[in-house]
Amino acid sequence: MRPPLFLAFLVSVLPIAAADDYALGPDSKKQEGVPQGEVTKYSFDKSKVFPGTTRDYWVYVPKQYDAAKPACVFICQDGIQYQAPTVFDNLIHKKEMPVTVGIFIMHGRVKAADTNAALDRFNRSFEYDGMGDGYARFVLEEIIPDVVARTGLNLSTNGNDRAIGGASSGAICAFTAAWERPDAFRRVFSSIGTYVGLRGGDVYPTLIRKTEPKPIRIFLQDGSADLNIYGGDWWMANQTMERALTFAGYAVNHVWGDGGHNGKHASAVFPDAMRWLWKDWPDPVMANPEKKSRQPVTERVLQPDEPWQLLSEGHRFTEGPAANAKGEVFFTDIPNNRIHKIALDGKVSVFAEDTGSANGLMFGPDGKLYACASGKKQIVAYDDKGGASVVAEGLESNDLAVNHRGDIYVTDPNNKQLWFIPKGGEKRVADKGGYEFPNGVLLSPDQTLLYVADSRGQFVWSYQVRPNGDLAHKQKYYHLHLPDDARSGADGMTVDTDGTLYVTTSLGVQFCDQAGRVNGIISKPQKNWLANVCFGGPDFNELYATCGDKVYKRKTRVRGSLSFLAPTKPRAPRL
Repeated sequence: MRPPLFLAFLVSVLPIAAADDYALGPDSKKQEGVPQGEVTKYSFDKSKVFPGTTRDYWVYVPKQYDAAKPACVFICQDGIQYQAPTVFDNLIHKKEMPVTVGIFIMHGRVKAADTNAALDRFNRSFEYDGMGDGYARFVLEEIIPDVVARTGLNLSTNGNDRAIGGASSGAICAFTAAWERPDAFRRVFSSIGTYVGLRGGDVYPTLIRKTEPKPIRIFLQDGSADLNIYGGDWWMANQTMERALTFAGYAVNHVWGDGGHNGKHASAVFPDAMRWLWKDWPDPVMANPEKKSRQPVTERVLQPDEPWQLLSEGHRFTEGPAANAKGEVFFTDIPNNRIHKIALDGKVSVFAEDTGSANGLMFGPDGKLYACASGKKQIVAYDDKGGASVVAEGLESNDLAVNHRGDIYVTDPNNKQLWFIPKGGEKRVADKGGYEFPNGVLLSPDQTLLYVADSRGQFVWSYQVRPNGDLAHKQKYYHLHLPDDARSGADGMTVDTDGTLYVTTSLGVQFCDQAGRVNGIISKPQKNWLANVCFGGPDFNELYATCGDKVYKRKTRVRGSLSFLAPTKPRAPRL
């Protein structure tokens, strides 16, 4: 008998109820003859990362712990979940995971002065859903030292020996900790992860697809009856994460089910997830381990197995890398008033001293090195012996671009303006206003466009260059990805022969096609201010970066464009 039409309609549009009947297996239950670890409870209220918060945490120590050997570590948000101590007892006993200390941390609360009249401030979403390295620093700088101080445990400091996990907001928190600090956390367990629009986590699939792969192994779990509310669709978001991670070549595994926003399914699969996360340990977790990344950053820009190489250190703040026609690279150390030269053999020497706090550098068609001597309010030109001559005076400056005729464009961040100095002519203001902090400045390969990076905004601005050097048609053109503080940190720039623009930012070197879209992000060489980049080396296929107190380089598949040479027309972008 066919159901009435109305009932048939209901069957077609209403969701089928999830079974959600997952049960724990034997690895999640106490087993006879298996040594049982010890769990102790502590409280912590001295946080400087999350001031005013108080919370409990629990420490699990397996029976097999040997103080003479650094133990692996598993961090978990929201306290003890997944029957983890029992699972660890069983898997460690069977040697299916290493000897691992568990640290199970509750989210913080800022207690109300009068709990009868006011609520505590609940820090869970702030700590867990937020982007950035705050929670990673909290664990590394505060919780783990507190655990060691109270217990005397010998815990490994190697990221390959650390796993981190959690459910819902605790899951995205775990991923964020590893994403920000893969040197400290390389194995992630994510249950019903909140990769949605609560505090910016919905951007992760895009960032994963664009950012140079990181050494992270991740296990994802979710169910088709998970939340679908104002922040997003958890079920779809987790699948989108898995597809992004696979696209980028990560070591990723997943189990999908029909459960809701709870821990039933995750607890059932937790033992298998731990086996997979710790498989092959102590072999290191690698970025893009099977070379399957399909990202532009790996397929088009970076040479495989060519990481950043340290070239020079011991400086105070490096800036302004610029290459001459040979491919030799010069850079500034602003506080020390020096310009250094990197020869083709990698040797670093002092090229000039007493530089007036020289910042940005660029070579001109006459072979001279032009510098923003901001401390003297001058633009200075150096010959090949380091002899200096003044080109312009009475202007504040940060960075400069020089075209094939010898005309110069200079950024003046404090006055929010751009200067133009025609060859042999007087300086004049080329444009003023619109940007918050105009920093880097660069010409396109055909020299018909001028780019200006705004450190305090989201965009790199683009102008059309008139034949007389005037600027027209100003646009917020290149759309950059932002860190959690909502400022791009866009600083120095360089361009390759295809017209791809490389911009140093807080997130790394973001490279953009000529249509203004970020195609990829190259990771920083160190966690410091990434000031500037240029292409150099004998074939101009080495990317040089000034980052904090050091200078680095890495080989690429692309070649840099030099603005002091004749203009060249790049290929048109795919629109």
